[in-house]
Amino acid sequence: MKKKSKNNAVSYFDMQFITSSISTTLVLLLLGLVVFFVLAANNLSVYVRENINFSVLISDDMKESDILKLQKKLDKEPFVKESEYISKKQALKEQTEAMGTDPQEFLGYNPFTASIEIKLHSDYANSDSIAKIEKMIKKNTDIQDVLYQKELIDAVNENIRNISLVLLALAVVLTFISFALINNTIRLAIYSKRFLIHTMKLVGASWGFIRRPFLLRNFWIGVLAAFIADAILMGTAYWLVSYEPELIRVITPEVMLLVSGAVLVFGIVITLFCAYLSINKYLRMKASTLYYI
Repeated sequence: MKKKSKNNAVSYFDMQFITSSISTTLVLLLLGLVVFFVLAANNLSVYVRENINFSVLISDDMKESDILKLQKKLDKEPFVKESEYISKKQALKEQTEAMGTDPQEFLGYNPFTASIEIKLHSDYANSDSIAKIEKMIKKNTDIQDVLYQKELIDAVNENIRNISLVLLALAVVLTFISFALINNTIRLAIYSKRFLIHTMKLVGASWGFIRRPFLLRNFWIGVLAAFIADAILMGTAYWLVSYEPELIRVITPEVMLLVSGAVLVFGIVITLFCAYLSINKYLRMKASTLYYI
C-alpha cells in the first residue's frame, strides 16, 4: 500500500505538471504586470496631482500673525493636503538665488509679496474645483490674487485620463489573452488523458469522481504558478524601490499586496475553470469521437 501511494505521488508531480506550471507562471506574470501598471498608474496620477500647487498672494497690509491664522484656517479645509507660508523676505531670498541678483538693490524695495503655497488633494486638482476654491479664498479682502497654471493642470489631467483609458483597454485585452493561453495549456494536458477518462467512464466511475484528480492537479498548478509569479514580481518591485527610494510613493506595499492577491486568485480560478470545461468536454464525447479530435 505504501509503495502504491508513493507511485501515485510520483505520477502526480510529473514532467507535464512542471511544464504546465511554467507555462501558467509566464502567463500569470503577464497578468500581474498588467494589474501592477494599472494600480501604479493610479498612484502616479495621485502623486502628480498632489504636487500641483497654487499660490495665494497676501496683501502687504496683513499682519504675519493674521496670515498664520489664515493658513491654519485653510489647512482645515478638505481640499488642502498641505500648505507653506512664504514671507516677503523668504520670497526675496529664493528669487535672488534663482536669478543670481538681488532685485532689491536696484529697485530700492522688496517687490515680492508674502504668499501661502497650497498643495491640493488629488480629487480637487482640476480646473473646475480650483476655480471654486479661488472664488472662496478671494472673499477675503486681504488676498491680492490666487495664481495657478490652468493650462498645466488641464494638460496633466488630460494625459492621465488618456493613459488610464489605454491601460484599461490593455488590461482587458491581456486578460483575454491570458485566459486563452492558460486554457490551451490545460486543454492540451487533459487531451492526452482523454482515453483514460473514457476508460474510467466504462468502469462506472461518476463524472465527479473522474473530475476530482484533474481539478486537484490544476488547483496546485495554479497555486504553484501564482507563488512563483508573485515572488518574481515582489523581487522586482523590491529592487526598483531599493534602486530609487522615491518610487515607494508609487509602488506601495498596498499595491503589491493587491497585485499578489489578484495573481493568486486568477491563477486558481482560471486553472480550475478551464480544467472543468475541458474535462466536461471529454466526458460528453463518445468513444468513436475521441480518435478524430
